[in-house]
Amino acid sequence: MARRYDSRTTIFSPEGRLYQVEYAMEAISNAGAAIGVLATDGVVLGAEKRITSKLLDTNAVGVRREKMYKLDDHVACAVAGITADANILINRCRLAAQQYRFQYQEPIPVEQLVRAVCDSKQGYTQFGGLRPFGVSLLYAGWDEERQFQLYESDPSGNYGGWKATAIGAGHQGATNLLKQDYKDDITLEAAVKLVIQILSKTMDSTTLTPDKVELSTLAHNPATGLVEHRIFEAEELKPLLDAVNAETQKEKESEA
Repeated sequence: MARRYDSRTTIFSPEGRLYQVEYAMEAISNAGAAIGVLATDGVVLGAEKRITSKLLDTNAVGVRREKMYKLDDHVACAVAGITADANILINRCRLAAQQYRFQYQEPIPVEQLVRAVCDSKQGYTQFGGLRPFGVSLLYAGWDEERQFQLYESDPSGNYGGWKATAIGAGHQGATNLLKQDYKDDITLEAAVKLVIQILSKTMDSTTLTPDKVELSTLAHNPATGLVEHRIFEAEELKPLLDAVNAETQKEKESEA
């Protein structure tokens, strides 16, 4: 039945479904997971890296940062899905942010940036000759009106604000764990630990290592007072992962 209605993005099935959009969502479900948690003093983004070959130059463009991207000084994102599609949307986000800053001499409000990009994504589900972007994004941002914010957008152009959410492979299991463990008064430090714990339970790998995980925070820098997007380097990430690995091992031993 689907083959009769999936040749064009603009063709609705008798049930009112757009199969091309659903195919894009399926591509995201098979990609590495990404998790976002909104804390009282910042936002944490964590993601699973799938590029782990020893032959790769980890300092090369497209390898050093597979999942985390800075969009502006006050906005960053994590992606799940087709990286090539993500690159197009990330460039559009950066361009929109810089155009707003040039025109109004101030940072763009986070939701306005998300909405502008999602309007473009929705257009790709409406016109013939185009296909939806096979990528979902988690946006972490801060502005003076609404402070720290976390948004998620999907290929249909829909978006929403979240306290905590997950996209990519195993997102349903990660979301269930977030429902159990997330607290409204969670601090940035506790949110970092929570994201790592959930990744350890939802990833295929039994042991977390820095070459399999990306982690970043968006928070105020105590020294300057400015909002800063910080990506954890391997030497910073390893102690955090080792602590969670040790806790996981203890839980397994106690259950046995």
